[in-house]
Amino acid sequence: QVQLVESGGGLVQAGGSLRLSCAASERISRNYRMNWFRQAPGKEREFVAGIWWIGGDTVYADSVKGRFTISRDNAKNTVFLQMNNLKPEDTAVYCCSFREYWGQGTQVTVSA
Repeated sequence: QVQLVESGGGLVQAGGSLRLSCAASERISRNYRMNWFRQAPGKEREFVAGIWWIGGDTVYADSVKGRFTISRDNAKNTVFLQMNNLKPEDTAVYCCSFREYWGQGTQVTVSA
């Protein structure tokens, strides 16, 4: 059973930045895609960004392109989400996932 633990959320003003981390409890050895999702109150969960573990190719939701950057540290089994120019509509619980595994999420709140 792989555990995913997110960190780095918090409260930030619009235009600010945050860096989220997601650490896996076991070594990831295959080219799985690691993903970030988010869910705002009263809304469905939505895909934010993904990165292939071996190749490093990335994919983003249109709403975050040019503002968010996903990266990974293979040696530390950790994936990151650098979020710049944050907007109030980015407020949500952010979760990482791969395969059937999900983290517990970290709250990101962006004030106007």
